[in-house]
Amino acid sequence: MKLQSLLEVISPLCVVGSTDKEIHAIHFDSRKIEDGDLFVAQAGTAVDGHQFIAQCAEKGAAAIVLSNREYMPKVQSDKVQSTKELTYILVEDTDRALGLLADCWFGSPSGKLTLVGVTGTNGKTTIATLLYKLVRALGHKAGLLSTVCNYVEEEAVPATHTTPDALELNALLARMVSVGCEYAFMEVSSHAIAQQRIAGLQFDGGLFTNLTRDHIDYHKTFDNYRDTKKRFFDELPKTAFAVTNIDDKNGTVMTQNTRAHVTTYSVRSLADYRAQILEEGFDGMLLQVNGQEVFVPLVGRFNVSNLLCIYGAALSLGFDKTEVLRVLSTLTPVNGRFETIHSTKGWTAIVDYAHTPDAVDNVIQTIREIKKEGAKLITVVGCGGNRDKGKRPMMAQIAKRGSEQLILTSDNPRDEEPKDILRDMTDGLTEEELRSTLVIEDRAAAIQTACTLAQKDDVILVAGKGHEDYQIIRGVKHHFDDHEQVRKYV
Repeated sequence: MKLQSLLEVISPLCVVGSTDKEIHAIHFDSRKIEDGDLFVAQAGTAVDGHQFIAQCAEKGAAAIVLSNREYMPKVQSDKVQSTKELTYILVEDTDRALGLLADCWFGSPSGKLTLVGVTGTNGKTTIATLLYKLVRALGHKAGLLSTVCNYVEEEAVPATHTTPDALELNALLARMVSVGCEYAFMEVSSHAIAQQRIAGLQFDGGLFTNLTRDHIDYHKTFDNYRDTKKRFFDELPKTAFAVTNIDDKNGTVMTQNTRAHVTTYSVRSLADYRAQILEEGFDGMLLQVNGQEVFVPLVGRFNVSNLLCIYGAALSLGFDKTEVLRVLSTLTPVNGRFETIHSTKGWTAIVDYAHTPDAVDNVIQTIREIKKEGAKLITVVGCGGNRDKGKRPMMAQIAKRGSEQLILTSDNPRDEEPKDILRDMTDGLTEEELRSTLVIEDRAAAIQTACTLAQKDDVILVAGKGHEDYQIIRGVKHHFDDHEQVRKYV
């Protein structure tokens, strides 16, 4: 593709060098640059890509997109210079430029799909995944971009981030278009919004789940986190729809400035989409949704909200409500989201991704509502390293006060010492609470202990990792799967 064609989508502030060049590939990783490529120098949170401009020039890069004027060659004016050498393109924001360039490079694939984004703290994976399954069950080809796994119709593509980088994101959307997908459903993380990974995408719908404390290590304050999420809805076009959860106090905040058509869902208030639980057990719930009864093989009030969001999105997409409810009754839980494992000894284990204070509280409250009177809840939980330290004592408090037995353990310590993370968690407990709490650093041993302690009718909650099949300890990645560990003792 000609460089000039690419520049038309990013409105550069200044260009030094020739724009009459053929670009072979676009990269933001300097290690991938080859002769004739375009390098986008992103400032980054850990490493500044501008530092690698000279290295890219040596490797034969045709052009550089940058935002730091200090790296621009000295010129007499801001007019386009004609030269056969490396072309420098100055822009206001290289993160946004990368998104726009990626969209253009891959032929604006989002505009050829009905693209729906799901954002919020909890529930994104369940909603996006079940919408993908629902639409396919209704006879349409669809793609999925999620924390657990990406799908191009039936083809599974491993996921490394909740929302991929702009190049990978558009490449996946382009693959969906190439196999005839009509719909695409994606989780939209706060990082992706802040880092402009979704710049250039044409969304047909936006869904809001809820907002609780998360990613404060990155956003610094809750207000920043909230405002980042809100930006997604602010930028939806007037042709799009927005479905929002008004049980969350931020539900109306998210959509107050959107141009999209807004509908609401709630389990507590008057809304466009409402539901109540008629019966509930560990294998599912009988619900009344907008006056119609349906049994779903999912559990918990948080999943009632998730299902209402899915229902609202499906109706906003024009699907028949009776058909939508029929398919909802067949959908099973997403990997690592309130997954139930029954023991031959009579106890039940729940494996769940809950890794925020609110998510842990929701899962615990759901279990307490369902489990038999007198049965114990044994909770195994930890906190990730190199992440928000402020939530650690809160997680321990919530887990302790909702469980008959609490076992604190490692999650993904990453580069932190596991003992330091556990110390932060125990800081949230009183001396009396600590005396009845087990602290077992080794997660496998913690799960074994829980399974050994469990009696008939007891429930074990293994929280925090869900679908993940690894642990990162002192920077080294090891295979570890909560499901596998539990099944050793089933």
